[in-house]
Order: sequence, then structure tokens, then C-alpha cells
Amino acid sequence: MDKNTVVGIVLIIAILIGFSYLNKPSQEELDALKRRQDSIAQIEIQQQQEAQIHAKQMAEKQQASFVADTTAETMNAAVDRFGLFAAGANGEEKFITLENNLMKVRISTKGGRIYSVELKGYQTYDSLPLILFDGPETQFGLNFFSQNRSIKTDELFFIPSSSQNDLLASGPEVKKGKEGNVNFNEENPGNSQSITMTLDAGNGRSLKYVYSLAYNSYMVGFDIKTVGLSDVIAANVDYLNFNWAYAGPRLERKSEFGEDRYTSINYKYFGDEVDKLDPAKTSEESLKTKVKWVSFKQLFFNATIIADDAFPTADIKYTYDEENISKVGDFYADIAIPYNPAQDQDFGMQFYFGPNHYNTLKQYDIDLDRLVNLGYSVLRYVNRWLVIPVFNFLKNYIGNFGIIILLLTIFIKMILFPFTYKSYISQAKMRALKPEVDELSEKFGKDKPMEKQQATMALYKKAGVNPMGGCLPMLLQMPILFAMFFFFPTSIELRQEQFLWANDLSSFDSIFNLPFSIPFYGDHVSLFCLLMTVTTIISTKLNSQATSNNAMPGMQTMMYIMPVMFLFILNNYPAGLSYYYFLANLITIGQMYLFRVLIDEDKIRAKLHANKKKGPVKKSKFQQRLEQMAKERGVQMPK
Repeated sequence: MDKNTVVGIVLIIAILIGFSYLNKPSQEELDALKRRQDSIAQIEIQQQQEAQIHAKQMAEKQQASFVADTTAETMNAAVDRFGLFAAGANGEEKFITLENNLMKVRISTKGGRIYSVELKGYQTYDSLPLILFDGPETQFGLNFFSQNRSIKTDELFFIPSSSQNDLLASGPEVKKGKEGNVNFNEENPGNSQSITMTLDAGNGRSLKYVYSLAYNSYMVGFDIKTVGLSDVIAANVDYLNFNWAYAGPRLERKSEFGEDRYTSINYKYFGDEVDKLDPAKTSEESLKTKVKWVSFKQLFFNATIIADDAFPTADIKYTYDEENISKVGDFYADIAIPYNPAQDQDFGMQFYFGPNHYNTLKQYDIDLDRLVNLGYSVLRYVNRWLVIPVFNFLKNYIGNFGIIILLLTIFIKMILFPFTYKSYISQAKMRALKPEVDELSEKFGKDKPMEKQQATMALYKKAGVNPMGGCLPMLLQMPILFAMFFFFPTSIELRQEQFLWANDLSSFDSIFNLPFSIPFYGDHVSLFCLLMTVTTIISTKLNSQATSNNAMPGMQTMMYIMPVMFLFILNNYPAGLSYYYFLANLITIGQMYLFRVLIDEDKIRAKLHANKKKGPVKKSKFQQRLEQMAKERGVQMPK
């Protein structure tokens, strides 16, 4: 080590010693620091004593038996675990029920949470009361830090209070049941009623859940309020975590294309579109932008949490349980609740607990109606503006849904009748020209396809026949055909409605249960599906006879294979859908026979020959392009 290095090290050490000496706190500063630390320690001891006193006072207030069983050791343990919320650590779980004419909401004092929801007027597939969720495994509560402690409100006991006195003053009669029920007098439903669940933190500080329920409503109001908790909840957070999770019970009969296929978590971004997790599989998503609502959706029912404004973020997960016969899967949501430690909070929300009924969901104007899968793009518009209004109109006057589907089918076929008629006329014209087309085929043979095509188009043009005239009307019918494919499986109106041998038009009908399961077919025989298949084959044969001169042999074979494929596909689909297709086929067959009687094909043939004798007609753009291509290839066009 050379001399310069030694000098440098000595200077660095001297600078450090000098800096430490110059920045050494004075005796006055040391005394002030000691007083501050003593003050903080005194405050912590005071808060500890305050929590113990408050816990004891609350225990005495809640029940005498708890005081007898509670020892100083258990109180201290509660204070160590929950701090100022220790008063809620012990108690007896009780239930308060908010009830109107549509549902029964059961609220537990443990966690102040919604424990279960029962929908009146509905039953499960096995005739049990329809309960959306129920049980101690349901998660429902806030998670936050207080005094370096992790607080989960679903572990603590809340104190209930209702708005009974206010309601009595406003008119309706409120009855208290053995369980603490708050009910409506249906003769005088009056205003909404509310229950406040309070988690006390002492000295006027509290966390409150406020629930409200109006008559004839599936919406439950839910407000989270904080009072004086600015020095209790950690001040370095912008939001609190609200966890909501439960196991979705199986409400419908299990089938391959049933409830499992439509169960998932749907959500709506604030001011944006509705999206969802993949159904029938385990999936999760972290929503990093504002969310308006999160919905735990099953085939015909849903439970949805809705923000008055928006949730900042949310993490959601759906766990699919294919083998479980009692549930379809597990729903989970971790939702951010805005929090400002500088002031008391009042964050407003609502829960929707009810059916996936289009008109019911549509009235809220927050895109909840998107939970009803009516198809994509134009199919959804067909269902929304045509099928649903007609269906609801018929339902107002007719109680038998089999008759309603029959009348709906007749109405739709009447709308499509002009297209069907035009298609048949076009096919008749093509049949009338079949001899001439066959002559052209013999003339040009297989070696000159371009010349044959041009000559055929020229023949059609002279006769005034549009070769696409039979296809376009059929294409215009396709949106309605496919719209029905979405409407019937998701229509709650058909749920548990009987017709003939079908016990439930929203599920498959079965006239015979197989002792084994056939791949892609199932373990039962659906009679409506069989009838639909037979009538589809008959309709296909009649249609192929009408178009035999133009249809390719391979295409004809495919036309007969399709009904057999649908036999396997639709065997597990709702009986209402197969019944509709069966009726539509019957009407189509009837129309074909009617057209054969009423339409004189000899007159059509005579008219076409008359058109051919007329002067030259203006060539279409398609004909002009064909001629141009022929000239480029050096082919002589037929005159």
C-alpha cells in the first residue's frame, strides 16, 4: 500500500468521525425523542386497555352467559388478534331475514353477511326450494389492516338493528318472527325496509353494513359505511378488499348441453361491454380497470354485485367441478372498495338475486340483460325485437307453452312465407329449363366448363330466370332459424313447463333411458328429437326433388347426412327447441304440397319460352365479366 492510499483512508475516516460528531443530537433533542417514544407507548397501552374494556362492556351487553364463560385470558387473546375490534370476537350466531314477495334474504350476525338467498316461486329440478347459495362456507366480508393486524370481518360478530320504528311511522305493518324476520304486509307493501349490521370499535367508531329490500324487487341495497375509523384502519391504502365467494348449487337437471355450459362469471367494465370467463372450465381473470358489476351466473339464475359508481379493480375466478352432482362450480371475487382515510366512507352497492329473465334484467338499464344469451350480432336483434315480443304477447293470453310454441312457429312461418314461395317459384323455373340445360351439357361436355357455364347463364338471361333466386330467400330465413337455437335453451319461461310427454321444455325429453351411454348421443331417447329428424328427412327429400336438376350428387348426400347429425346433437338439447323444429318441418312439408297443387308449372314453362322469343336483353355485369374472361382466353361465346 503506497503513501497516497494511506493518506486517503485516513482522510475518509476523519471526515466520517467529524460528520458524526457535528450531527450528534443535543441533550434537549434526546429528551424530546424519549418523551415521544414514551407517549407512543402510552397511547398503545391506552388503546390496549380501551380495547379490553370495550370488549368486556360489549360482552356484558350482548349476553350474560358470555361474561360467565369469558376469562381475562380469552379477552386478552381477542385483543391481541383483533385489536379495537376485539368486542366482536365472541358471540352467538343469529339470523335476521329480510323478506318480500319474491325472495328471502337471510343475514348472519357472524360477519354481518348475507348467509343465504331463497327465491320464491321457483324450485330446483328435484322440487326443492330454490336457494342460490347457503351455508357457512360462503365468503362475504372486508379484509383490511388495523394496528398491524389483518382483520377479516367475516370472523367477527356484528350487532343488528332494523328500521322498524321508521317503517311503522310510514305505514306498513312490520312483523318480527322468531328468527328476527322483517317482512312486508303484502296488502300494504309500503317503502323499502333496511337492516344495519354494526361492528363496533369503541368510542363511537364502527363499521356498518346496511341492507335494504323493497317490495316486488330482486334488488338488495348494500352500503358499506365507516365511522371514525381513520386512525384504526391503515392510512396507506386506497381501497379495501371485499371477498365474495360461494359454491354454485346445481339447480337444473345435469346434461351435456345444460346448466354447466352456461355457468360462469360475467362482468361489465364501467362504460364498456360485457364479458365473461370461459364456461364449463376453470378460469380466472384480473380486471385492472373500473368494473360496474360482477355476476355469478348460472343457466336461469344469477347473483350479481353492482356498484352505484364503479369498483376500481377486481380479481375473479370460476372453478368448474364437472364430476360433482350437487354443484356446478365455485365462484370467487376479490373486489376493491374505494377508501379515503381522511373521511368517513359510504360506498353504495346493490345485489341482484333473481332469474335470468330478459325483460326483468333489461329494466335496470345497466346491460344485465346481456346475461341472457340471445346469440351474436343479428341473431340477438332477431330474438330481441321479434321472438321475445311475440312470445310474451302470446304468454299473456295462453297458459300452455306447447300451444304458445305452436302459434309462435305459425307466426314465424307466415313472415317467411313470401320468401319460401319465391324460392319455390325459382326452383320451378329451373326445372322448366332442365331440358335445355341438359342439351348444353351434352353439347360442351366436361372438357369445356367455361363455355358451358356461359351458355347456361345466357339461357337463364333470355328466359328471365335468376339462378340465385332460390338461394337468397333461403339465406334470409337462416337468421331466424339460428336465433331459435339460442332462444329456447336460455328461455326461463319454459323452465319446468310440461307439454305432452315432456316434463320440462327447458330440458331434454326422454321416452326411454338407455342402460349405457352412446358417444355423442347420450343415455336417453328424445322423442321430439326423433320426430324432428324424421320430418327433416322428409322435407329434405321433397326439396331435393324440386332441385334435382341442379343439385350435385355429393351435395344431395350431405343433405341427408345433416338430419342424422342433428339427431345426435339435439338429443341433449331442450325439448322446446326440438319441438319447434318439428313443427317448422311439418309446416314446410305442408307448404311444399300446397305449392305443387296451386302452382301450374306448365304455365311457367310457357312463359319462359315466350321470354326466350323476345328480343335481346341487356346483359348483366356478371354476364359481361364472363364474356370478357372468355375473350381473353380466345373462346367463342354462344349467340
